[in-house]
Amino acid sequence: MSSFSKGVKGFIVAGSLAISSIASAQLKEGLECRYLTVIEQGFLANHVKYSNRDTELQTRVVDQYLKRLDPSKIYLTQADVEQIKKITGNVFEKTKNRDCGFLDQTQKLVLERVQDRADFAKKYLGKDFKFDATTEFTFDPDKKPWPKDAAEANEYLKKYIQFQIGNYLATDMKLDEAKKNVIKNYERAVKRTQETTQDDLFSGYLDSFARALDPHSSFFSRDVLEDFEIQMRLSLEGIGATLSSQDGFTVVEQLVPGGAAAKSGLIEPQDKIIAVGQEKGAMENVIDQDLKDVVKKIRGNKGTKVRLTILRKSGDAKKRFDVTLTREKVNLEDEAASITFVDKEIDGKKKKLGIINFPSFYADSRRGGRSSAADMKKLVKEAVDKKADGLVLDLSNNGGGSLEDAVKIAGLFFQTGNVVKQSSKNEGRAESALRDTDPTVDWAGPLVVLTSRISASASEIVSGTLQDYKRAVIVGGDHTYGKGSVQSVLPIPNNLGAIKVTVGMFFIPGGKSTQHRGVDADVVLPGPYSTDDIGEKYMDYSLPPKTIEAFISPDAYVKEGPGAWKELKPEWLKSLRDRSSERVAKNDEFKKIVDELNKAKARGKVIRVSEVLKDKNEKDKKDKAKKTASKAKKNEEYLKRPDIQEAESVLLDLIQLQEGKALVTPKQANAK
Repeated sequence: MSSFSKGVKGFIVAGSLAISSIASAQLKEGLECRYLTVIEQGFLANHVKYSNRDTELQTRVVDQYLKRLDPSKIYLTQADVEQIKKITGNVFEKTKNRDCGFLDQTQKLVLERVQDRADFAKKYLGKDFKFDATTEFTFDPDKKPWPKDAAEANEYLKKYIQFQIGNYLATDMKLDEAKKNVIKNYERAVKRTQETTQDDLFSGYLDSFARALDPHSSFFSRDVLEDFEIQMRLSLEGIGATLSSQDGFTVVEQLVPGGAAAKSGLIEPQDKIIAVGQEKGAMENVIDQDLKDVVKKIRGNKGTKVRLTILRKSGDAKKRFDVTLTREKVNLEDEAASITFVDKEIDGKKKKLGIINFPSFYADSRRGGRSSAADMKKLVKEAVDKKADGLVLDLSNNGGGSLEDAVKIAGLFFQTGNVVKQSSKNEGRAESALRDTDPTVDWAGPLVVLTSRISASASEIVSGTLQDYKRAVIVGGDHTYGKGSVQSVLPIPNNLGAIKVTVGMFFIPGGKSTQHRGVDADVVLPGPYSTDDIGEKYMDYSLPPKTIEAFISPDAYVKEGPGAWKELKPEWLKSLRDRSSERVAKNDEFKKIVDELNKAKARGKVIRVSEVLKDKNEKDKKDKAKKTASKAKKNEEYLKRPDIQEAESVLLDLIQLQEGKALVTPKQANAK
């Protein structure tokens, strides 16, 4: 079975990591020092580029570990960094000799610095504190050096605290309460650092090792692996609620329709879960607990019970009560593919457009499990049955997914043919092509694929393949993310997690890798992600792109008869670009996007607290409205997006061109 991981991640080829020394050993609960070097070797045995531990890789591992310990460069000073580099010197020899003392020594130093900054924050936020809305500072850890000493670290922290206070004040909170919340945040940071387990330290080191190889290799702890599997199969067993962590509280963000929480009628969005208990036994206070630990307590096998203590704000009062729920299988329908039909009118004739919202290439490898390819096939059949005149396939927020599904979904739109080739660690081995073998052309009509800078991996395979076959018009951001590397997820025996390792590159039928370059849009739209720092080429240790000979299949084309589809002509694409440019130039929503991009570029990484005060409250209201909206309301807002509307307009122009008619401006009727 082959699959991709969700997000900007890439091919996943499921298998198992053959580590006999782990599989046959009597293990304690969790990772142990003696297995670090074995798991390192598991990465190196499979990685496309690295096979040996060398000085360059060792330096990268330490750099990634430092980035993990203090990603914002708030806690550690230059002297601390140098000390950690000494402690972690010859780190590969240390792991080989089963000496993991460097992890404990480093963690002890980090805890001291986290405590130092928390103490300073309390002192700074004392009775003499004055909020300064004119504060400005640069928040870009990659461009900012480590502070020279504690004094410089504290000076930066003052500005950062002003920013944190500003965030709370922007929600209409009083200054005294904002100060208390910021202090609590630093106290929680100390508590969480103190509670770091040995398993956390081992997992953190192994993930740093993986990320030193390339941006998409990583170590999956047991919890991370469980979340990955949930996202791939779009189901879990629990209460059916999306949770977040806010100021130490576990907050209910959304209820999954049909889930136990929604069906009970007792839980509402914005409720706070302050204690959790199983069917029997005492309730456990979960205030200030890490969100992943709270989620672990709430999830459980279908049919078992979980008890929750809820704190609800009602006007100025607070209401506290207990709820008992029976866990159920929860299907994450909001992340599944769906279709909406929109009626338009051109020259007095109605045209029905199908808009397919496709957020991820999910796939459940278990027998009878759900797959995005099967769902997409049903949606396309629905479009045919309802006599749609054209389709928009929206991949603009799709970061990847299942390999098998990507190949099958591309193949819905042509006869049979090659979709993707994968290279390997062995450069001498010929690339193997993965092809669609189903001769049915499920959709032969006009097709537009909507993309953005965050469309990645499987999305780039589908959009790039359809572009290479001249089957679909690609509309959206200037290019997609540019992630063209292949990963395998290999579970570690005894439920110790998994390694995700880059094992090769993938190529689309024209012979190009999507690595760095992505897939260029035929019709470019302004988009919120079209900034200079979004894309594969900006990531640490990104692999270079490659090119191979084209492997386009003549069998994909159907010139006449059932399933016949029309190849895109260069003059059509020019007309579509010209017409779109005219519409975009007059569109107020696109103008706003361009203005925001220009402001962001001029501002750089500088944060102005005054702008936080001005913008945050409105943004929070919009975010809250999105989270609590019904599915129908979310879909209504989705269809209002300027890129969706422009994709519809491009599709209507394409329909007219394929019908050989002169282009006229359509009138909108209604959405169904």
